[in-house]
Amino acid sequence: MTPYRSIRELAQQEPKQGAYRIDYRRGASGIAIMAIHGGGIEPGTTEIADAVADRDHSFYSFTGTKPNGNWRLHISSRCFDEPIGRRMAETARIVVTIHGCQGSEAGVYLGGRHHGLKRAVSAALEAAGFSVAADSRFPGKTRQNICNRGRSGRGVQMELTRELRNSFFFDLSYAYGRSWQKPPFTRFVSVVRSVLTAEL
Repeated sequence: MTPYRSIRELAQQEPKQGAYRIDYRRGASGIAIMAIHGGGIEPGTTEIADAVADRDHSFYSFTGTKPNGNWRLHISSRCFDEPIGRRMAETARIVVTIHGCQGSEAGVYLGGRHHGLKRAVSAALEAAGFSVAADSRFPGKTRQNICNRGRSGRGVQMELTRELRNSFFFDLSYAYGRSWQKPPFTRFVSVVRSVLTAEL
């Protein structure tokens, strides 16, 4: 269960130094790639978002850096209001969020209100050999969801199972800050970036 309903609640209990940091940069495309549960919160999501964004798109990560217990830094997508991240989402044309979820099978669950982009991402990933589905646990449909707070009011939420993220890194538990990615990581990033290029 998520213990905090806002960044203010989190900050009252978690000193920023040693607990988390904000990583971000601006791109010119109008698309923002965000990992609001990055670092040790949902391991691997920061690296994936960073690589998908590269230098074309804006990148943001709320990065958990605690030695353990990073799950406590999880603020739900509907409540996420960290000022830098909120502003990045609100000024973007389209927001794509990268999340991690449990799962013993390698797959991606797509949510969000941008149905056209979801279809394009799904088709491209499936053509590249990835398993893609919708899941009622991760609809990403509310307007309050950070993925839908861009100027268009519709975005895409990507939930990557633990097993899929395990296939991306040699050691997912130490993924943040390391470049030891496996070939599926590069293939996944390339596919998503190619779909986003078509949106420009």
